[in-house]
Amino acid sequence: MRSSKLKQFGLVMTGMVAGVMISLNFSANADRSAQVPLPVEELRAYADVFNAIKQGYVEPVEDKKLITDSISGMLSGLDPHSAYLDAEAFKDLQVGTQGEFGGLGIEVGMEDGFVKVISPIEDTPAFRAGVLAGDLIVKLDETPVKGMSLNDAVKRMRGKPRTDITLTIMRKGEARPIVIKLTREVIKVQSVKSKVIEPGYAYLRIAQFQENTAAAVVEHLNKLVAQGPVRGLVLDLRNDPGGLLHGAVGVSAAFLPADTLVVSTDGRTEDAKREYRASPADYLRGTRDDFLRRLPDIAKDVPMVVLVNAGSASASEIVAGALQDHKRAKVLGTQTFGKGSVQTILPLNNNTAIKLTTARYYTPSGRSIQAKGIEPDVVVEETANGSSRRVREADLVRHLGNDKEAANEAAAAKPEAAAPAVEEDEPVRFELAGENDHQLQQAIRLLKGEQIVQNQAH
Repeated sequence: MRSSKLKQFGLVMTGMVAGVMISLNFSANADRSAQVPLPVEELRAYADVFNAIKQGYVEPVEDKKLITDSISGMLSGLDPHSAYLDAEAFKDLQVGTQGEFGGLGIEVGMEDGFVKVISPIEDTPAFRAGVLAGDLIVKLDETPVKGMSLNDAVKRMRGKPRTDITLTIMRKGEARPIVIKLTREVIKVQSVKSKVIEPGYAYLRIAQFQENTAAAVVEHLNKLVAQGPVRGLVLDLRNDPGGLLHGAVGVSAAFLPADTLVVSTDGRTEDAKREYRASPADYLRGTRDDFLRRLPDIAKDVPMVVLVNAGSASASEIVAGALQDHKRAKVLGTQTFGKGSVQTILPLNNNTAIKLTTARYYTPSGRSIQAKGIEPDVVVEETANGSSRRVREADLVRHLGNDKEAANEAAAAKPEAAAPAVEEDEPVRFELAGENDHQLQQAIRLLKGEQIVQNQAH
């Protein structure tokens, strides 16, 4: 009797799961027009597990929680960037693209069940407290991170401004955990900054690609020109974790001829196969005002150097790759992060969404960025003594492979393939655009045609 009931329940659950999958427009085939049979045996196994939990788990569990957690696990098992976004996470994502959100100011991922810092964001509590890329967060206050989903960990780190949280961090080279107490703030990321380094040589920094980043670049270029003739420009994309695709296309379009190919994407579905060009149709969103009409004349031909490092990811790599492929600028620094995959936000019907990896990015020459990154034309480490070992996409568990260069991906994943580094117990610390910014100094020398001072290893 029990077996009969279990079979009946399994069939009901199979039908329910199949209905949910169809309602979410999931397809078991790259060709959406040709549906194939769903994996009935696997769905029966799912139903059996669901039933076992409902009947035998030590405490009652709501159906909604079980199904939501299974959806979350389904997505997080694909790659580090696919995820289920509950109503709060979906809202936070929408707010974050506008450049203002609450929290600590770190871009994070998951590794071995812990939260791994990809990059601290400039001028935020985490940045000021000395949190570094590659740090593993093992405890939030007194709660161990092991076993949490990334979304749960992010929720705990966010909160009301002026409230405190204590991070316990494991760092390579440190024998004991590092405990850091932080006070949450409303994070207002200033997307673009600029200044004149010395007469004739200007500096333009993009910290993150947001809705209005490309328009802000135009404003800053005009301000720089107003301060005197510009003979050379440094575009700083270091520690820029990326952001919105149309922002990257707009910034690239500011320096490239009209209608030039900036980036292409390729995936299994037809709508994942696209080309993005230096065209208003690809960089304008919700406005008819083409801000690039206000570009100063120097934008298209001023000698340029683009600064990158292992913290340059996604949209940053798109810009660096486009300017490099079209020989518009020299790229200087260290190999970038290698986040060359496209995440599509698919809203569901209950104010939630899924973030799903749907394609890979390719530079104009057809290079895949994924798990490889952009290799600089001129390798210059962060200091004259080298760079600290930094986490990259190829180091992340379950990272999406590079379909163009599988052999290079395997090499990039090996620690010995990294650029020469200082001892790991001596993390590199310097102020971007400060007096001790070795890479910026060498970028200016390159613009002047002077000899580059790379580092001891080179």
